[in-house]
Amino acid sequence: MPITNAKAAGHAFLRQLSNDSYYPAHVVDQGKAVLLRLCERIEAERPADLTALYALTHAATDEFNELQDAFEEAGSEIETVAREAIAEDFWFIASAYGFTGAGIEELIATRDW
Repeated sequence: MPITNAKAAGHAFLRQLSNDSYYPAHVVDQGKAVLLRLCERIEAERPADLTALYALTHAATDEFNELQDAFEEAGSEIETVAREAIAEDFWFIASAYGFTGAGIEELIATRDW
């Protein structure tokens, strides 16, 4: 399903990680796919409030939790720079879909990275 939100569709997700050779491109691409699926789910499910949005972002965060092993197997990890880049993109997505009051820590509350 193509993303219809112009802000989200035009955004370069995980740009900082894409531009750093420490982060394996194939794993970063998997992370980008998680964020794009989150956008698709928001558009399909149209969460009515922050509680509904957080349910979607927590599921996407859980997918990033699963990517930790892929990062490690490729000689990398979700460390400070990656954590911040991922969190910023979650907040960007929330904002792009009108949830400007979303708390960045709550968006990724289920993270274990």
